[in-house]
Amino acid sequence: MNTWGAGLGANPIEFITHSTGDWTLIFLLVTLAITPVRKLARQPWLIRYRRMLGLFAFFYGTLHFLTYIWLDKFFALHEMLADVAKRKFITAGFTGFVLMIPLALTSTTWSIRKLGGKRWQALHRLIYVSAIAGVIHYIWLVKADLHKPLEYAFVLSVLLAYRLIVWMRPKLEAKKPAPVAVPRADPSQG
Repeated sequence: MNTWGAGLGANPIEFITHSTGDWTLIFLLVTLAITPVRKLARQPWLIRYRRMLGLFAFFYGTLHFLTYIWLDKFFALHEMLADVAKRKFITAGFTGFVLMIPLALTSTTWSIRKLGGKRWQALHRLIYVSAIAGVIHYIWLVKADLHKPLEYAFVLSVLLAYRLIVWMRPKLEAKKPAPVAVPRADPSQG
């Protein structure tokens, strides 16, 4: 059976929804992994791929969202709004997707210049909240086997812990008391 849809299983909409959701999380996590990998491995050239990987995350997030609103809800706005209000995993996923929109829209060099580096960086920290919302979305969605969503949660935790350590290190080192110089005894006066 070599038909085009043979690998989609008994419920192709569910397969497409889950696949696009997985790829969204994978690309979000890979995007977040660029900074620690490039710094720890001393490979600054990796930074060139972060924007592209982030846009892949947005692309798959868009496909995931479109699968939900088109194939699952048939553009029934009242049903979608009821879902967002009633089902917390939908709310978390919707939040994660909405937070990716300004990231994708401001991913151009022009946007960086227009916003200024500091404001652009502050805006792009939304990726952390988006990734957290995406992982929560997956954990709350799954009823029985939490193995896969917890793997994503573990990877995200490691990536966020790295950033927290890098952020805290200068503050902790600044608080260390300066070493006290102990005067040496002058051997000539002895």
